[in-house]
Amino acid sequence: MNYFEVKARIDELKNIIRENNEAYYVYDAPKITDFEYDELFRELRRLEEQYPEFKTEDSPTQKVGDKIAVGFKEIKHKYRLYSLDNSNNFDDLRKWYERVKKEYEKESDLELVVELKIDGLSCALSYENGELKLGATRGNGTVGENITENIKAIKSIPQKLSKPLNLEVRGEVYMPVSSFERLNEENIANGQKEFANPRNAAAGSLRQLDANITGKRDLHFFAYTAISENNDAFKTHKEALDLLKELGFEVNPNHKLVKGINPVIEQCAKWENERFNLDYATDGMVIKINELAKQNELGYTSRAPKWATAFKFPPEEVWTKLNGVELSVGKTGAVTPVALLEPVQLAGTVVKRASLHNFDEIQRLQLNIGNSVLIKKAAEIIPKVIRKKEDEFLGTYQTPTKCPCCGADLVKPEGEVVLYCTNTLGCPAQIKGRIEYWASKEAMDIDGVGCTLVDKLWEKGLINDFADLYKLTMDDLMTLDLIKEKSADNLYTAIQNSKTPSMTKFLTALSIKLIGKETADLIANEYPTLEVIKNATIEDLIKIDGIGEKAAKSIVDFFNNDNNKIILNKLQEYGVNPQGSAFEKISNIFEGKTFVITGTLSQPRNVFEERIKRLGGKTSSSVSKKTSYLLAGENAGSKFDKASSLGVIILTEADFDVLSKGNVDEEKL
Repeated sequence: MNYFEVKARIDELKNIIRENNEAYYVYDAPKITDFEYDELFRELRRLEEQYPEFKTEDSPTQKVGDKIAVGFKEIKHKYRLYSLDNSNNFDDLRKWYERVKKEYEKESDLELVVELKIDGLSCALSYENGELKLGATRGNGTVGENITENIKAIKSIPQKLSKPLNLEVRGEVYMPVSSFERLNEENIANGQKEFANPRNAAAGSLRQLDANITGKRDLHFFAYTAISENNDAFKTHKEALDLLKELGFEVNPNHKLVKGINPVIEQCAKWENERFNLDYATDGMVIKINELAKQNELGYTSRAPKWATAFKFPPEEVWTKLNGVELSVGKTGAVTPVALLEPVQLAGTVVKRASLHNFDEIQRLQLNIGNSVLIKKAAEIIPKVIRKKEDEFLGTYQTPTKCPCCGADLVKPEGEVVLYCTNTLGCPAQIKGRIEYWASKEAMDIDGVGCTLVDKLWEKGLINDFADLYKLTMDDLMTLDLIKEKSADNLYTAIQNSKTPSMTKFLTALSIKLIGKETADLIANEYPTLEVIKNATIEDLIKIDGIGEKAAKSIVDFFNNDNNKIILNKLQEYGVNPQGSAFEKISNIFEGKTFVITGTLSQPRNVFEERIKRLGGKTSSSVSKKTSYLLAGENAGSKFDKASSLGVIILTEADFDVLSKGNVDEEKL
């Protein structure tokens, strides 16, 4: 690569890693495997070492994790939580040891503690005089989420220690695999969300705004280190683990004190296979210098301790047989192929299904029923088919031409790879998909209405579209199998309570093609009533910053469709009345102004968005000539550059505070 190509590749790697940091740390929804992430991270670090002029303070190699999620108060950590450097082969593990050993050449072998790397959610617990005062997530290492009440709901975490110590305890909150499987079985039976893996289940349970829900989930906590204000409390990492166990914490029993690197490698090789016999998920091993004095001497890089490293187990891939292909039809009519597999163990769970993505992918892989296929976990979550055996050709699975649900023709729009059922109004799978989405958390958020309940209501002829949910009576709900009076009453109440949604939620719930929550929010902030939106033209809508012509046409087509008009009239008849913007205006200071927010600010981004809207302004996700202001925090990135090139006024958080009070001259900004 030439000089300019190197710079472009470094910028590309930074963006990819930042996006995946956000997916993993903020939304608990990783998009790529740990192995793939580590490869990208290593490439970035290598290029920055070769070209130090391109290394910047905002690079992911200089930071830990990502911003914190919305919903909990921020808390600044007393002691920073670092990340860990890692390797995925024994040669790199030896190189780490040799680098550390150079500092202590007179010693034959260094004492190391090797322990399992638990795949959970990192937390820091603060104790004062032996009493639990604070529980926080790692967040970005410096600032995390205050989840104290939820931490107190975990039975295995002591709220009072057996000794009156001032101590910060760090560890992983996790959900046992057996508990994860039971939770998913219950959720499926109740038509609720199915968690992808134990880590996601633990993270989702720990981040409940209602601590009572957290307490009902079988969460556990493995303590893996402690920081004491009393320098005599312990001198080694092993002594810290022993003290934690004495104080009543769960400490993973599979840790070992060894001398030198060879026993460490033996432990890594052992647990690479034996980890699947455990009732908790682990994705590697952590190796630490045992003596705390040596840890302090070796210190830290900008993001990780020099005295510790992680060994990551390689991604597991297994061969199995493709027994069939299931065709799934979504709310938009998209037909998705899913592989039905001979059950096989993969990454600690039994896998029976895997993603085939689309029919072009099936053709590319030349797959057919009966083939031996290699599968692996994508981001340790969703299994996907990688390839078939090279010498095995059984023909190629034929791409369907008819909808598997209703028999209507399938079409592939120009420029797309997805097949769609053309029977939008009559296909049961599409209709039920739209009903399920209407009730989902992202849309109307009707608790208890999921796929299982929708199927039951459909089978009994009680609903034909999502508007029919509002005509259901207690008697209707009591006719369903396994529904008792209390459950029926809760369902009925939840449905009735959803009759006055914000306009954003209402528009999102309608399943209008190309219209997600963000676009719905732009429309809701511009048009206060449903009647105005119904009568808007394409020309009207594209005047809204952030609404393109395709999205505008989709909205107009939706409200001009006769079937949709019938459903909207039914909703009105049943008393469903969207309430305009979710934010009540308190001023018109920002009337006609559009803000874009970027970078890390002192509070979550949605706090600033709400403030802008309450003051009459609008927000957008992209910078354009129509942008009035860019509110820029730390590490503002490409949006800052674009705003500068377009002459957009760039505000600091302090500028924004002054501007929001309406007493500043723009020309002075």
